[in-house]
Amino acid sequence: MNRPIKGAFAWITGTDTDKVRAGEALNGVIHVASLALTKTADALIDPKLVLSWLLTALGAPGAMIGALVPVREAGALLPQLALARWVEASPQRKRFWAAGSAVQGLAAIGIAAAAALLEGALAGGVIVACLAVLAVARSASSVSYKDALARTITKRRRGAITGLAASVASVSVFGVGLLMAAGLFEVAVIPLAAIIAIAGAAFLIASAVFMTLREPENGADTRDDDGTLAALIDPILTDEQLRLFVLSRAALAVTALAPPFIVMLSAASGRTALDQLGPLVMSSTAASVLASYVWGRLSDHSSRQTLMAAGALGGLVFAIVGIIGLRFGGLGGALGAAAAIFAAQIAYEGVRAGRKLHLTDMAEDSFRARYTALSNTLIGLALLAGGLFGLMADRFGPSSVLLAFAVIAGLGALLARGLNEVQQD
Repeated sequence: MNRPIKGAFAWITGTDTDKVRAGEALNGVIHVASLALTKTADALIDPKLVLSWLLTALGAPGAMIGALVPVREAGALLPQLALARWVEASPQRKRFWAAGSAVQGLAAIGIAAAAALLEGALAGGVIVACLAVLAVARSASSVSYKDALARTITKRRRGAITGLAASVASVSVFGVGLLMAAGLFEVAVIPLAAIIAIAGAAFLIASAVFMTLREPENGADTRDDDGTLAALIDPILTDEQLRLFVLSRAALAVTALAPPFIVMLSAASGRTALDQLGPLVMSSTAASVLASYVWGRLSDHSSRQTLMAAGALGGLVFAIVGIIGLRFGGLGGALGAAAAIFAAQIAYEGVRAGRKLHLTDMAEDSFRARYTALSNTLIGLALLAGGLFGLMADRFGPSSVLLAFAVIAGLGALLARGLNEVQQD
């Protein structure tokens, strides 16, 4: 095994590489490189910010702009149950992940071309359609990744790898935001189309890199699978730990839903959201840089305790921000809003690291893809239902929503307390 690669793997995971099985150090580097590329690309095609701004600038109808986030989230989660059996039967899971990444790259390039060449409703329709293709392709990568990770990296090293990749990606996105904030990069349609095309290229490169992963060739043992829908959903009915995990994850999903309401609350201070966009993006990416690797290493020790800590932190942050919003009618300008986003993002990174690693380590090899698909499909439905919080914000204000999120996040932390310590198995 190449010594520099072993040294890099030791730095990533904090382990003695003399005890690492053959090929695992190289696999670790491949995972970090591939994930860093795709996570960077994801951030550069953010529907909540980049694509919304792009469609607005192109004169697309409001209905198309409003469809961006639901298409992206539902498209990435809901198809996974249908894909689970194909992934389980595949001799190598890396093929699904690589194929999904490649299709995402082509879809991103399609978005860039539509932005550069089209206008109005036609541009909006093509971009939304390409985003739908990207989302479905992402679902294939998502449902197969945990299996690929578990088959190529041993327990207690996986969280460090995914956490480092998230931090590297955040540094890249922070750099792009810094260029924009410094006025060195013009925020206009053609430059943004170029950025999206670069994101597409990153997806394609990640696909090629991931195919070099050293993964054993063997499919799933499907002798207990009769091919029916009932067999697919059976784990959620029979596995108490999976049900508890899904309930906890659903409650902790409020850490992903909270930032738009913090932005709404910051806009109530008298400054427009556009004025504060730069500081908010910078604080969010800074939190990801600082927190992703740390949460990943903590998850290697105990993903259960990571979920509990991140949920408790999220509950505390939302409670404080909600109370300040009720008391003062805002967050005191850009600095207060940036601090709130920073703290909320740290909690979100902890939830993301803990729930990904917990599901990876709790599931058996034969049914890991199925557990992933079930969990993600149910969470996709929960996130769609989360749109109702927008109606609550219209009626009672964003502060009330954040206080409700504080209670729900605390409930998620309590539910996580009942999970098993899967890293100790």
